Amino acid sequence: MRQFPPDFLWGVATSAYQIEGATTVDGRGESIWDRFAATPGKINDKSDGSVACEHYRRWPEDIELMRWMGLKSYRFSIAWPRILPAGRGQVNTAGVDFYSKLVDSLLGAGIEPFVTLYHWDLPQVLEDQGGWPMRATGDAFVEYADVMSRALGDRVKRWITHNEPWCISVLGYGNGEHAPGHKDWSKALATSHQLLLSHGKSVQVIRSNVKNAEVGITLNLTPGEPASPSPEDADACRDFDGGFNRWFLEPLYGRGYPMDVVEDHVKAGRIPNAKLDFIQEGDLKTISEPTDFLGVNYYSRAVLRSNRIPEEKNAPRTVFVNPAKTDMDWEVYPKGLTKLLVHLEKEYKPGPIYITENGCAYSTGLSADGRVHDTQRVDYLRTHLEACADAIGQGVNLAGYFAWSLLDNFEWAYGYEKRFGLVYVDYATQQRTPKDSAHLYRDVVAQNGLDVEQAA
Repeated sequence: MRQFPPDFLWGVATSAYQIEGATTVDGRGESIWDRFAATPGKINDKSDGSVACEHYRRWPEDIELMRWMGLKSYRFSIAWPRILPAGRGQVNTAGVDFYSKLVDSLLGAGIEPFVTLYHWDLPQVLEDQGGWPMRATGDAFVEYADVMSRALGDRVKRWITHNEPWCISVLGYGNGEHAPGHKDWSKALATSHQLLLSHGKSVQVIRSNVKNAEVGITLNLTPGEPASPSPEDADACRDFDGGFNRWFLEPLYGRGYPMDVVEDHVKAGRIPNAKLDFIQEGDLKTISEPTDFLGVNYYSRAVLRSNRIPEEKNAPRTVFVNPAKTDMDWEVYPKGLTKLLVHLEKEYKPGPIYITENGCAYSTGLSADGRVHDTQRVDYLRTHLEACADAIGQGVNLAGYFAWSLLDNFEWAYGYEKRFGLVYVDYATQQRTPKDSAHLYRDVVAQNGLDVEQAA
């Protein structure tokens, strides 16, 4: 048995737009994902989040699923447009009441609420005014953080400001794959700064409103490995790590933006020069406001091969991608999680680390016996929990693990094509069925450990 620390926090994670539905009821305003999904050609299956998993109506049923799994915590996000339909100003009390009831019911079930303030659903009205590249949007976020921490802070102690600023900035403003769908690298870089700046300001606000608050941010981090020992592949790996990981980690931990990454952007023609006009005096100090934990979302690693020289002139490959892949075409590589966690502990000393997302997409459906035998997800979950145990054994202060996700749900630009849930959702009936992976996770939580002999 691989045991975990006695106070290890076992949970699952979701996000508002992916599960709630009810996008036009009880005063909720339009979000950028409502607008994006309504734009032809943006969502693979032409769907949207207007119904999703009907969690807005079925949340008591979903809490019962979490109670059945024995979970200690639930990481969920709040829909900003449900609270402030105009982005700021007038508070929608019906929206606040929804989350207040959810929090009360979680606590009544013995499940600690772990709140994410921003999981990508910016009020559309703020996007119409310039969106995340604008400093005013960051100021609006701080106002929203103030509203929610005042409303829930008597019961919610653990807070995440932003989820995955890389996705928000690069996919949303850099290459247009996600809402709001812009393709402008200057906007992407300004967005990343305003996200980090609003994070730092909100840490201070939440702490002032919530006694004994623990506040952090969640980054999606992907360790890179060069495909060969060649200098070219090493530089490709440096480039990837800089833009994907260090661009966010370095300023959060007081080192400022990595200049090699700025120079990469200039060389690639993404920005005209190395002067980052969006930075004002005092910004970097605010961004590096000390946090209580770091949230880490891990799905895979990246094996980097240089495209700056012909393949035949590069050194032979010595690192190869594992042929096992998820339905997202992501390599299954649990060792990368251990490597990442050990690196974070040694390089940044972030204090407690939570795995705030870890999971996989597989399309396994209902069998004739009424069960969902998602063997691949069971293996993925088991091997990644072993990787977590390995990291703890190497001195990493890993404080909790949140599986992604509780439910199959709206997977952004893929619509409902990809299923990440521990619980199967029949979208036609909204019937929920715990998969074999949910049964495994239930056992892990009950034992606070992983039965490796059973796995063998």
